[in-house]
Amino acid sequence: MIINRLVKKAQEGDEKAFLKLFQQYQEDLYRIAYAYVKNQNDALDVIQEVAYRSFKKIDTLKNPEYFKTWLTKIAITCSIDLIRKNKKVIQLKPEYEEFFGSEDEDVSLSVTLQDLLDQLNEVEKSIVILRFYQDYSFKEIADFLDLPLGTAKSVLYRALHKLRKNFKEVRIGE
Repeated sequence: MIINRLVKKAQEGDEKAFLKLFQQYQEDLYRIAYAYVKNQNDALDVIQEVAYRSFKKIDTLKNPEYFKTWLTKIAITCSIDLIRKNKKVIQLKPEYEEFFGSEDEDVSLSVTLQDLLDQLNEVEKSIVILRFYQDYSFKEIADFLDLPLGTAKSVLYRALHKLRKNFKEVRIGE
């Protein structure tokens, strides 16, 4: 298979082979990163970090068949790292300054799927994103996250239950 040959070349230090490989999966990795970090610039930063880390560590990949799985795992890790780093910084967007400045205005809030996903823990969120945003099988998801297959399925079931419950609570509150 051509992927396996490219991986082996990349492991031997062939930068062109690595670039060709990485470009094949770049869009999928961007979608995963964007689902986590929720903004284009941060998602692009994540992709850049994934490229850097994967290039530096490609020699640690034992089975070339799992290159995409390996990259996806790195993308998830980099996304979560960026989220944790950004949690330490509180940023106020200019459009919200007015809202926080005057308390007597009535502001209606709407909930989005992203808001609901943010209420899940990292593993639950990862499984939902990989299953429904990226259409990965349960086996692939279990491999990405180093979980037993049954655990991946039960975590998804629990996450979907939480999403439904939180959505109903938001709708009742309106």
